[in-house]
Formats: sequence, C-alpha cells, structure tokens
Amino acid sequence: MDKGVAAAVLEKIRDWMQAHSDEMKGTWQDLHEIAEVAWQEAKTTAYLAYQLKKADIPCRTFTDMTGVIGEWGDPRLGPTIALRADIDALLQSVDGVTRANHSCGHDAHSTMALYAARCLRELVGTPQGRIRVIFQPAEETGQGAKALIDRGIVDDVDYMLGIHVRPEFEVGAGRIAPGIYHGSTMHLVGAVTGVQAHASRPQLGINVIDAIAAAVTAVNAVRIPADVSYSAKVTQVRAGESSNIIPDLGTFTIDLRAQTNEAMDMLRREVIRAVEEAVRRNGASVQLEVTGMLCAAVPNEKMEEAVSWAIRGLFGEETLCRPPVTPGGEDFHFYAVERPHIAATMVGLGCGLKPGLHHPHMSFDLDYLANGAAVMAATVLYLLGMGADSN
Repeated sequence: MDKGVAAAVLEKIRDWMQAHSDEMKGTWQDLHEIAEVAWQEAKTTAYLAYQLKKADIPCRTFTDMTGVIGEWGDPRLGPTIALRADIDALLQSVDGVTRANHSCGHDAHSTMALYAARCLRELVGTPQGRIRVIFQPAEETGQGAKALIDRGIVDDVDYMLGIHVRPEFEVGAGRIAPGIYHGSTMHLVGAVTGVQAHASRPQLGINVIDAIAAAVTAVNAVRIPADVSYSAKVTQVRAGESSNIIPDLGTFTIDLRAQTNEAMDMLRREVIRAVEEAVRRNGASVQLEVTGMLCAAVPNEKMEEAVSWAIRGLFGEETLCRPPVTPGGEDFHFYAVERPHIAATMVGLGCGLKPGLHHPHMSFDLDYLANGAAVMAATVLYLLGMGADSN
C-alpha cells in the first residue's frame, strides 16, 4: 500500500477515535466504578463481554476464571495479532477506606484495547489474518498471563501488543513510546528452623533471629557482575511469640529486582547461596521458596518499528519517544518469554499521569485515551501488511 493510501487509512482511524472520544471516556468511567481485585473481576468480565458482542466481535469467557477473549478473522489469510489489556484493580486504602481501586490504569488499558478492536472491526471488517483482543485477569498477582498461557490462549499468536499509561516523569503528556522496558522482580520467602531454649540459657538453643540477622547482612553484601541496575533487600521478618523464649521458627522475605532476566538469574543464585551459608554458620537451617516472580521485558525491534510507524503516521515524529526503563514489573512479558515465537511490545502512553502509579489518587488526562487506542489500531494494520512498503 502506498504512502497516500496509508495516510488516508490513518486519518480514518484518527477521525473514528475523535468521534468516539466521549463514549470512550464513559466506558472508562464505567470500568473505573466497578473496580475488582484479581480473580474477582466478574462484573468487569461481563461488562467487556457485553461491549464486544454489541460491537459484533465474537467472544468467549471461562468457566473457571475471569477474563474474556474476543476475536474475528481467518488465520489462513495472515497472522494472528493479539491486543492485550489487564482488567484487575488494586486493593488499597483510599481516604481511610480499603477497597478495590484502579490506581494502575487497568481501566484505561481495557478501554483503549476495546476501542481499538471496535475501530478495526468497523474500518477493516474481515482482516487478512485474525485479530484477537485479550482482557486478562490478575496482572497484579503476576498470575494472570501464565493462566492464559497454560490454557493455550496464545499458542497461535504471532504478534502481541499491550499498552500502559505512564507517569509524567517517565513519558511526558502527549508523547508515546513504542516499548516499556520493565525489570524483573522476584520474592523469596525463607523459613528458618532453630532450637528453642529459655531466654536465660541461650547457649542451649539456636536463635533463628540471629540466623535471620546474618542472612540480612549477607543479602545486603551480594554483588553480581552485571552492567544493569539490580537490588536485593529483606522486606519482611517474623520470629518469636514470647519474650522469654529463644525462638526456633522464623520467616523472612527477600525482594529482588534486576533490569534483565539474565541479571535476575545471577542475582537469585548469589542471594540463595549467601543466605544458605549465613544461616548454616549460625547453626540453623533454611528453606527458600519463590513466591512471586515477573520477568523483564525482552525488547522486540520489529514490534517497536511497527508501533513507531503508527505513532509517526498518526501524530508526527515529535510524539515518538524512547522506551522508558523502569524497575517496575508487568506480567505481560511472560507471553514472549514463555512463548518465544510471539513478537511482543507494550506501548507507553504519556497522559499527564500524576502523582504516580499505585497512588490511591492517581489521575491522568482522559483525552489521551483516544491516542492510545489509535496507536493500537494502526499498529495492527501495519502488522497485517498495510505498512510493509510505506514505512
């Protein structure tokens, strides 16, 4: 497709988004008001399923979990392209009331993916390939993506696109990044066993607090030969029930962060080695278990090129910015790591977000929802082939 035709198609996307901007804000408000935490997103699932059916997009839900999948097209004619949005909210205190709260922007992500799909359904009709929109539960637990992977939902996906609203200090209002370089996160929980004794005769026992203190020091001393950012620190400790007994049982949690998956592998090995040695030297024993893990982003040049084409064509070169590097985690990246055949990237949307993600009063400019949805729709068209000779 030549540049003139491509420009005309992109203009149709911009016009469609502008015409549906107020409706889009209303959808965001609906999702915001029915915020639900991980694995409990029943109302959200039903709402999104209804919206897909109303848009003539066939969809299906699950009998054993929340979430909804919409899709149309024929994979025999071209690639399968997935738009993914997370749907769960955080449980947090807001003005003294603990409740589900969309302070990470998942209501915005779902809105943009929905309207990108609706736009494509109306403007493209039957694509030369298959378009799938995935509304995924439980991102905040780090379990939602893996649940869909285990069910084979993405086994036939060739390209996957996500989107995330970004704080203003990462991506300025009106700017858009073709990727987000999240880091890897991991939580290790250690269960330490010692020997009880009367507090007046500590020599007769093995104090797990001493062992945990040694482990804390050992964790703080860990260094790895990596040229990327990383950190390891103990964030939780619990031991002892009585003030006059040497405790024989204790637990602690280690939070690990690394900017790449390779650095995380090194960090995990070194931390485990250091902890086991420190505890052993204190006469105690320890069992370490990984209780939570998110992998780092694996940048994909082809996908970033596709998104960059969409951003330039829709809004001009000045809107395009470099992918932010962030220590935060995102379970979106499991898709490409667990299924390496998937080319994936996550768009970073600058929308004036303040004061920051996960703040109970996080807010952003809803006018930018249309920009994010437009980039998602245009990127799908590029991947279907229309941008191949017009880049």
